[in-house]
Amino acid sequence: MKKTWLLGLGFFSISLTWALYNAFVPLFLDNYLKSTAMIGFMMTIDNYFAMFLQPWIGHRSDKTKTRYGRRMPYLLIGMPLGAVFVTLIPWHNSLITLVLFMVLMNLSMSLFRSPTVALMPDITEEKNRTKANGIINFMGGFGSVLAFAVGSKMYGISSYMPFLFAGIVMLGSLFVLKAVIREPVTLQSTEEAAKPIRPISIKEELNRTTLFILGAIFFWFVAYQGVEALFTLYGTKHIGMSNSEASFSLTFFSLAFLLFALPSGWLGAKFGKKRIISIGVSGLVLIFGSLIFVDSVLWLRVLLIFGGLFWACININSYPWVISTGREESIGTRTGIYYFVSSLAAISSPPLLGWAIDIFGYSALFVCASGGMLLALLCLFGAESERKSSGQQPKDGTQLPLNK
Repeated sequence: MKKTWLLGLGFFSISLTWALYNAFVPLFLDNYLKSTAMIGFMMTIDNYFAMFLQPWIGHRSDKTKTRYGRRMPYLLIGMPLGAVFVTLIPWHNSLITLVLFMVLMNLSMSLFRSPTVALMPDITEEKNRTKANGIINFMGGFGSVLAFAVGSKMYGISSYMPFLFAGIVMLGSLFVLKAVIREPVTLQSTEEAAKPIRPISIKEELNRTTLFILGAIFFWFVAYQGVEALFTLYGTKHIGMSNSEASFSLTFFSLAFLLFALPSGWLGAKFGKKRIISIGVSGLVLIFGSLIFVDSVLWLRVLLIFGGLFWACININSYPWVISTGREESIGTRTGIYYFVSSLAAISSPPLLGWAIDIFGYSALFVCASGGMLLALLCLFGAESERKSSGQQPKDGTQLPLNK
């Protein structure tokens, strides 16, 4: 598991960068745009690129053969570019340059995200993948905590400091990953190099059970992404917090996720991924529903702590569950499908929830988030029902069905 902990540095840098991006970029956009729905839309432009690039790159990395391995070449290109463009974001001088830096940064991140994620199952046996996912998400959660806790203090000093910090961390993580992660040497022969790469085929990786699973993933990411992208505006305009106080409040959610990442992976391995995921989704239905009625900073942060625990139950177990339903040689492809669905949710959620806020007020944020989690829960039950009707055995490390 030593390599898993070191691989977690890649997730650490990704999570830290995205947390800072989601916390502070809406504040930059608010200087130019007065519609929350429009801000939400602008926060999703990059995901249109990610939605199409990540599935293709994930599949492409399955077929890549170089002396650096299958996944590492994408990290060597994408991470330095991502570090440059994330550093440039706070140096924008107009809406056009801000959007340009946002798009270039996220295009760069799309180059290496799927290959980085696919490295985990590449170096980990199936029976240990849930625990390994707990470890790397623990590192990712630590990145988010650092972003909200330290990043909020840095932002209070100067708006460019947290973004510079993210760029430095990304480059440092790449240096460590290149030094310690050794993929098998898979140089292409001349004959192999001449063969065309088979186009990505999502259809052959899907069945009705998988479609229900992807539906659940879509709806819980709609809920989560909307809350993460719009929370700083919710905190400042509805609760009355300062910018730094609002971003710091997300630390409680991220810290709880961090502390429960490893136990969640252990619970998923012992009791089954679907069971633990369903507990997490049910819990967030209640937490987001309760936040509708909360205007106290103290109770907001208390509920965010419980929300982080339940989100760990979902997020730690969902990716291993998705790849366990396919073949080993299609890990990169299924990783891309996973991120296609999550990117689609990221595109849909902020403008949709922003539109609801514009019409009904900021309390609509958690009404929609709770509803999204409820729809995800219904999809989980649909996946289990479809599996039973087709006579399939569960492929989540246990024989326990979802509804027991």
